Amino acid sequence: MQYMFLIYGNEKAEATTTPEEGQAEMQAYFGLNAEARAKNVYVVAEALHPTSSATSVRSRDGKLMTTDGPFAETREQLGGFYILNCKDLDEAIEWAGKIPGVKHGTVEIRPIVDFSAPQN
Repeated sequence: MQYMFLIYGNEKAEATTTPEEGQAEMQAYFGLNAEARAKNVYVVAEALHPTSSATSVRSRDGKLMTTDGPFAETREQLGGFYILNCKDLDEAIEWAGKIPGVKHGTVEIRPIVDFSAPQN
């Protein structure tokens, strides 16, 4: 089953990291990517630009409305994601614990609906 790992962190706090800290965290992400590929669970992983670059879109009464920024103000912002093939939630939790951002933020795990599978 595929799981999406949504990586949340505090953009303001991340902005205060030193270049050395940032490089060390990126190396940890590169290591995780290599491990996930080697174990054949890797599907895709991407980082996102800051929330200041986001545009939220809503439709009300047939009209599209756009707002600069994320949908809601929160303490943690979505910074990136992984999609991995895991046998079950327990394995997904193990992988979430390896994501470097879990040390200072939150990783939300969501199973992905497989619309090609028979539906009851």
